[in-house]
Amino acid sequence: MTALVPGTFDPLTLGHFDVIRRAAALFDEVLVAVAPSSSKGPWFSQPERAELAAEACRDLPNVRVDTFQGLLVQYAEQQGCRVIVKGLRAVSDFEFELQMAHANRLQAPRIETLFVMADGQHSFLSSSIVRELARFGGDLSLLVPPNIIEPVRRRAAERNREARHIY
Repeated sequence: MTALVPGTFDPLTLGHFDVIRRAAALFDEVLVAVAPSSSKGPWFSQPERAELAAEACRDLPNVRVDTFQGLLVQYAEQQGCRVIVKGLRAVSDFEFELQMAHANRLQAPRIETLFVMADGQHSFLSSSIVRELARFGGDLSLLVPPNIIEPVRRRAAERNREARHIY
């Protein structure tokens, strides 16, 4: 059975990677689906985020990475996925994800949503925190996979230079 792990992954964090790794241990195949993120003002384009995720997952033989547009459940159906795996960090995540799971079930009743609790060491972690720490030169080594550290640092430096030119 193929499971789908969706996200914007801007950037992929160790929390995201933990959910992907755990899904890979449970399912025959895992499809990491990199979502569009125009409303969030992403640091990385969708293809860049997919490339970084694919590199982080390269040692997981049953994981592949792709991008999609449109409704997640339509993409899941097109790819033959019967399960969507979502990571939860806190109660606030659950409330939002529960609403999404119900909406998805209305659109595609054959697709189940499986919630995976974040590992305690990653329960605070978000891509927003990674970006904020990167902007101010913080240590990213305990937050993102090794291949993501330098691209995030470079992008933070670019964005800091752009911000200085605005003022």
